Amino acid sequence: MARVAIIGSCITRDLWPVEGDHDLVYVSRTSLPSLFSRPVEGFRPVRDKPGGLTRHQHNAVVGDLLKTALVRLIAFEPTHIVFDFIDERFDLLDAGGALALESWELLESGYRDRPALKRARTIPRLSPAGDLLWRRGAEEMAAFIRATPLRNACLVMHVSRWATQKRDAAGRLRPITDVEVLAGRPADIGEHNALLAAYEGWFLDIMPPMLRVDAGAFRVADADHRWGLSPFHFVPEYYEEVWRQFETIGIERTASGSPAAPSVPAA
Repeated sequence: MARVAIIGSCITRDLWPVEGDHDLVYVSRTSLPSLFSRPVEGFRPVRDKPGGLTRHQHNAVVGDLLKTALVRLIAFEPTHIVFDFIDERFDLLDAGGALALESWELLESGYRDRPALKRARTIPRLSPAGDLLWRRGAEEMAAFIRATPLRNACLVMHVSRWATQKRDAAGRLRPITDVEVLAGRPADIGEHNALLAAYEGWFLDIMPPMLRVDAGAFRVADADHRWGLSPFHFVPEYYEEVWRQFETIGIERTASGSPAAPSVPAA
């Protein structure tokens, strides 16, 4: 049985519909430079999940701030590590030299307004500084894979892009407009897709050999998606095609697997 680690987002995690999969580790709401940063000084998580966050959403935020993901990955001993970069759309925060991802979950948690992060400086994702930090993070990931038992895992790039069209309930295709990364922060799909293409090209160049999974022919947003309309909440055919490609590289579909019916929070 494959033991899959995901460093990415819901476009990969939604393939596994059962919460608490024992053969799956999911690292989300982080960024490569944040993964390799030191922990945010002075941060202490609350005991109970704050606001409207689910347990997974809160754990993802806490993991990003305390930098616990890499230890989890090594302990898990994955047979496959799947990367997708859809979460690499949020800005970064610099809190006295420690980096974190300014995700919706972080803002919803209230941690952004607490002393550890209140004075943090925003580094825009689409900026030269953001690009430099990401490239350094990618280099650190490549070195980390080579220097740890993770080098024995099969490395997979799940090619990530935002959809430019949506399919409505009547099956009609319409362009996607008025996209936001966070509320009040509009985003340009073309700019983010260009960034993802650049990220993937750079990553594939510096990493050990990686396999590619690409369901781009089915990259259409689904107006009826369980988590709502988004440029990265796709029609069921997309997930079915990813499964088909996964099965060719030894990632088995679980008996309860159904890419059209995810039951864990989107991330």
